[in-house]
Amino acid sequence: MKPKTDVDISLVVPCFNEEATLSLFYRETAGVMNGEKTFTSEFIFVDDGSGDATADVLKELALNNDNVHYIILSRNFGKEAAMLAGLQKAGGRYAVTLDADLQDPPALIPAMLQAVSSGEFDCAGTRRVTRRGEPAIRSFFARCFYRIMAKFTDMEVVDGARDFRLMSRRYLDAVLSLNERNRFSKGIFPWIGFKTKWFEYENIPRAAGETKWSFGKLFIYSLDGIFAFSSRPLAVASVLGVLFFLSSLLFISIIIFRKILLGDPVDGWASTACIILFCSGIQLFTVGVLGQYLAKTYTEVKQRPHYIVKEEK
Repeated sequence: MKPKTDVDISLVVPCFNEEATLSLFYRETAGVMNGEKTFTSEFIFVDDGSGDATADVLKELALNNDNVHYIILSRNFGKEAAMLAGLQKAGGRYAVTLDADLQDPPALIPAMLQAVSSGEFDCAGTRRVTRRGEPAIRSFFARCFYRIMAKFTDMEVVDGARDFRLMSRRYLDAVLSLNERNRFSKGIFPWIGFKTKWFEYENIPRAAGETKWSFGKLFIYSLDGIFAFSSRPLAVASVLGVLFFLSSLLFISIIIFRKILLGDPVDGWASTACIILFCSGIQLFTVGVLGQYLAKTYTEVKQRPHYIVKEEK
């Protein structure tokens, strides 16, 4: 897909089962962009294998609006692949990534554009300062994830950071230069560097429909991020191995002391079983960590495409 070069701003919108929000999203976002008289814009919607009428709505939008383009993927490849497909098609001097559910407020785009077009910043990022409306358990684990990322990586991972960003062409080209298959945008964005201006806003509920991110999907996604940008889990596994080896030497010494010097027989099958099960769990944990890195390497080596396009306009 060759990017166009006749627009100033490309808005990339990954979609998965968003038929209920697309018309409302386009109407509101186009209204904001039409207010930017000195900049031309295009919309690039990416249908990530939706099971509803998302593709039909996109085709209708493209039929009625010359600045609307779409990419329909052959199946669901995930948000990261869909976002990459849109960014690769984007030909504007600036690119914006945002969701179709209107949880990313389009009203922020003019201020973001002003910050980046001034030349002082290459990227304008957004972060939520509150999580009102989300389940408490989900908010708790989200905060834990950002703390873990900050501890396990050398990058600046901003709490509450969203994929809603406005990027200069230089910034976008740097993002596209990373061809890794295990993509994690929240890690890629800070990894490439450049100067970013942050815009804060409070949590906004979805305009319609339901979230496609279950707790399980978010948990797996967070693990992917940690393994994609840090090798410290391997160090943790090694440290656990050393600690348990030293602990075993200590307990062996205690048992020998009690048996030989005190004549105290060692009994208690329950405690022995608990120790065996605990140590086995630690071993399986460390093997699992190794398996995650091996799986990531396996995926990268195969060099399969990030996505397959079924239809585009």
